[in-house]
Amino acid sequence: MELKTGQYIQHFKYGLGTIVSRDEEHTQVDFDTAGMKTFITSIAVFEAAEGQSPRRKRNSARKTKSRSS
Repeated sequence: MELKTGQYIQHFKYGLGTIVSRDEEHTQVDFDTAGMKTFITSIAVFEAAEGQSPRRKRNSARKTKSRSS
């Protein structure tokens, strides 16, 4: 099975996640609960998961005004 960037997958240890990047050497996956992990592509074992990855809130940098006393 050929996995693609953006595909929702399942890993036996880390659970469900989304493939962020993939090339001949490394595969990066952002897991729902375990965060970002990097695997060696040739030995990584994933299964395609049903459904879509959950939408995550983006961290936005807020500018705060400093008050002068």
